[in-house]
Amino acid sequence: MSTKSLKQKLYIIIFEADTYWGKAFDVGLLVAILVSIIVVSLESVQSLNQSYRNYFNLLEWALTMLFTVEYALRLWVSPKKKAYVFSFYGLIDLVSTLPTYLALVVSGAHSLIVLRSFRLLRVFRIFKLGRFVGEASQLRQALKASRPKIVVFITAVSIIVVIMGTVMYIVEGGKNGFTSIPRSIYWAIVTLTTVGYGDIAPVTIAGQTIAALVMILGYAIIAVPTGIVTAELGKVQQVPTQVCNHCKTKEISGAANYCPNCGELLV
Repeated sequence: MSTKSLKQKLYIIIFEADTYWGKAFDVGLLVAILVSIIVVSLESVQSLNQSYRNYFNLLEWALTMLFTVEYALRLWVSPKKKAYVFSFYGLIDLVSTLPTYLALVVSGAHSLIVLRSFRLLRVFRIFKLGRFVGEASQLRQALKASRPKIVVFITAVSIIVVIMGTVMYIVEGGKNGFTSIPRSIYWAIVTLTTVGYGDIAPVTIAGQTIAALVMILGYAIIAVPTGIVTAELGKVQQVPTQVCNHCKTKEISGAANYCPNCGELLV
């Protein structure tokens, strides 16, 4: 097999999600990303870190090598290397690979591996939702139509709480109650949703500033799901209908050409 032919086949697998192997590659990559995020989160739990530190390090380095090879392959097979490197996914691929290496020289950089959660956005290339059809109720149609947007919204919120939780873990540390990344993510969820139990609270000025931003952001986020569903419900209610001039049957679908009652041509 020539080098050109190999690059073409690898390009289809790595960059295209419409083929069997392309989907398998993306699913495998997403699983690896999730495992990496879980590993670094569990590693921040002191009791688990003491017992399984060597296993965590081994897993993280193995995954980092995997992501490094993946990035190198993407760069190799890409016909427009510069465009890929400076694209959104190209930058995320690079940034999400660096923390493990940076941790060798910069203390705390290892926790930033959670930036890999951005790469989960690739899931939307795998699951392509078609146009919703059928004679369902208006509310059901609105909820279905809102589903892709809601999934994107939940994904965005999940990324925000993971990043904010990690930042607070680095800024505040265990002495102020942020003893691990999962606990810090719990604080971010409680704060972003404006629940505010108060069992964990930032003490430093930097932490309080971040907390204030998360609280303000929480008020903006609350209205998003309601707005999405309401907008889609309005579209469903405005679906055009027709009336048969022959038998006066009402509420015939706007896409119909003939009356379902008498068979007369609709004009």
